Amino acid sequence: MSDRPQKLSDDARSAAMKNLPDWSYDADNKAIEKTFLFKDFSRAWGFMNRAALLAEKMDHHPEWFNVYNRVEVKMTTHDAGGVTDLDIHMATAMDEFAGA
Repeated sequence: MSDRPQKLSDDARSAAMKNLPDWSYDADNKAIEKTFLFKDFSRAWGFMNRAALLAEKMDHHPEWFNVYNRVEVKMTTHDAGGVTDLDIHMATAMDEFAGA
């Protein structure tokens, strides 16, 4: 048995995303994505810092883009060719970090 993350089936991904209502699935990029809006840059940076610490711990890193109070996040597991439990875990944690 491999310890590499396995891509979730469409049904499993859809079921997991029911707990991530503000995230959407991008079929072209085989990723889940969300835009977070914060009161100011400092809060956006704090969110990114917390997410970065978890990403390092998990060895699973988001694709993201930040301008002032907006952080656009895309999560996928490139090795698996799509969304895995790692992406769902990171997305859930990011929602918690943002107070969603």
